[in-house]
Amino acid sequence: MVEASRQDASPGKRAAVALVVTAAFGVAAAVIAGPAAYLWLKAVHVIAIISWMAGMLYLPRLFIYHCDAQPGSQMSETFKVMERRLLRIIINPAMIIAWVIGLWLAWQGGFFQSGWLHAKLALALGLSGVHGYFSAAVRRFAEDRNTVTARQWRMWNEVPTVLMIGIVILVIVKPF
Repeated sequence: MVEASRQDASPGKRAAVALVVTAAFGVAAAVIAGPAAYLWLKAVHVIAIISWMAGMLYLPRLFIYHCDAQPGSQMSETFKVMERRLLRIIINPAMIIAWVIGLWLAWQGGFFQSGWLHAKLALALGLSGVHGYFSAAVRRFAEDRNTVTARQWRMWNEVPTVLMIGIVILVIVKPF
């Protein structure tokens, strides 16, 4: 029953709830922690990024295995549930929290004039685009309409890794 009600919620409604919860957490952190809120929110941002990346690295691996399952089989149906839950419960909320808190941290830190942040945001937008592509793939797999081969999914599996490497280098090294 609870699972059915979660499926009925629109992606926009889920995103709005995640944004409200994140904003409430941010305000609470600022009030409770005062100046230390920046560091607490930075920690939450890193946790969200780790969760987002874990999901972005695992989801295409599920797609690779799903390609080998016969449509309508028990294995295929199990992959559909795993993919949907991974996307809705972990990846989507983690991405939203990472973006909201990350933009707040950049604003608070005065980094919007920094070239490294512009490059990082471009890569993060690219990662968000890959996220959107994976979300569409979850829908195609759910409808047994996948046209991407397991080999192609293996290549797609590397894209989040490459983007992550670039983002980490930009944030840590700040080369420009």
